[in-house]
Amino acid sequence: MTSAMYRDLTTEEIRQFQEDGVVCLRGFFNMNWVERLRDLIEEDMANPSGMVKSIDAKDAKGFFFGDTFVCHHIDGFRDAVFNSPAPEIAASVLKASKVNLLFDQILVKEPDTSTPTPWHQDYTYWPVAGDQVATLWLALDPVTFDSGAVEYIRGSHRWGLKYLAISFDPDQKYEEDLPEMPDVEGNRDDYDIVSFELMPGDCTLHHAMTLHGAQPNRLANVRRRAYIQRWTGDDVTYNPRPNLQKMLRDPMIAAGAPLDSDLFPRVLPR
Repeated sequence: MTSAMYRDLTTEEIRQFQEDGVVCLRGFFNMNWVERLRDLIEEDMANPSGMVKSIDAKDAKGFFFGDTFVCHHIDGFRDAVFNSPAPEIAASVLKASKVNLLFDQILVKEPDTSTPTPWHQDYTYWPVAGDQVATLWLALDPVTFDSGAVEYIRGSHRWGLKYLAISFDPDQKYEEDLPEMPDVEGNRDDYDIVSFELMPGDCTLHHAMTLHGAQPNRLANVRRRAYIQRWTGDDVTYNPRPNLQKMLRDPMIAAGAPLDSDLFPRVLPR
């Protein structure tokens, strides 16, 4: 299925990403994409990949499901990587002439799921160096604060600070020599926090250095399904280090080299 962008991003939308570290884009994915991705998520949840892991907090109620590198597991997700509006959107906000997919991911917070998404910063989880790194977060259900909308600290991508990655897996701990995340939730008034209520087909783009987190899904009858892609631009190189998020496999590229590989495919230019 092919779906070009129905319009170019505006100068203001690109500015918001560059300066605020996050931008919300409305309706760039039509309902054909939304319905297909919903079906693909159900397929993955029924038969997860080897990358699936528990992300429910200890003693939590409900079910918080996540799987990564899903386009390497189910071909339909690969179509969303190469043929949806996503790569052009990513190239636009990153001001990049080429983009690679680092990996894609699904996250599902079922109704009445008490596990929050802890405040974190994407960049320190991944084997990359460079500034042009962004996450596209596509809503497949209506998303509100009560169902777990992602919140972002505006401008935090330009603080010049890297924080220790916080594991979503209760049985895993990262040990890189970095300062721990500040207690954002306990000091919310100290930060410029922004979030967006989304309809299916809306998406956000945030910079990999932007601090963000999400509330539990407190609603009894609304799922929060999201399809997520992690994109990189021209200046990003491979930077393997110990104690990072597990990648699907070794990309077989040298440290300091461009990401172009079967694991991290170059999607643009086509």
